[in-house]
Amino acid sequence: MPALAREPVALLGLAMVAVYVLVAVAVGVLPLRDPLQVSAQRLAAPSLEFPFGTDALGRDLLSRVLWGARLSIQVAVFSVAWATLVGGGLGLVSGYVGGLLDLAIGRVLDVFFAFPAILLALGIVAALGPDPTNVVIAIGIVYTPIFARVVRGPVLALKVRDFVEAARAIGATPLRIVVCHIVPNLVSTLVVQVSLALSWSVLTEGALSFLGLSAQPPAPSWGVMLNEGRQYLEFATHLAVFPGLAIMVAVLGFNLLGDGLRDALDPERR
Repeated sequence: MPALAREPVALLGLAMVAVYVLVAVAVGVLPLRDPLQVSAQRLAAPSLEFPFGTDALGRDLLSRVLWGARLSIQVAVFSVAWATLVGGGLGLVSGYVGGLLDLAIGRVLDVFFAFPAILLALGIVAALGPDPTNVVIAIGIVYTPIFARVVRGPVLALKVRDFVEAARAIGATPLRIVVCHIVPNLVSTLVVQVSLALSWSVLTEGALSFLGLSAQPPAPSWGVMLNEGRQYLEFATHLAVFPGLAIMVAVLGFNLLGDGLRDALDPERR
């Protein structure tokens, strides 16, 4: 996309996200130690043998951080895909049909908006049980009303545009109008929202793992590693620094990509 190439912020974010995704996909074939293998070299500082050091059980922290990327991206992708499909579908129906259905969907969404996002996710996972699958469900539920609201607004504006009225006048069915004329005009909005939602999902999964509500030890999860390393901060800071940096790079990459895409796709800036 030429417009994207002119946005250095977007390119930087794209590069960070690409590295993150590549590591998550290829970590199984990288020449790494077993992330669950313990050794006698406990709490070893970063060195040539252990670039990120080792944890309290002597496990290679580099291997655990890289394997943690896979769990993180899996939770983020599946939860945001859920929210995009369900929330986007609700927004389409609500905005296009209007009337009492729009009012009913809007009031249900208002109930979800009444709760702080992180607390709602925490409550859902606490009720369902600590498991990455339940984290996917929780984040998907939390972000569904956000996507619904993001989609509904543009649909309200698009359904009265001249090209939609023309399609309706020549006998196009509502389904054809939505699929062929409205959805293509929502792509740019959804792309930006998805990138920002992915960053929040990575951060939320890390927070829930830290609280013991996602992956459970000894799973190589960034949040789990942060929780395990907090008691050694005074003399083994690397236990928290490296998983913390991994979360920061992933979240920052998605945020930069989202901001850059928003600028690149803004017609007023072209």
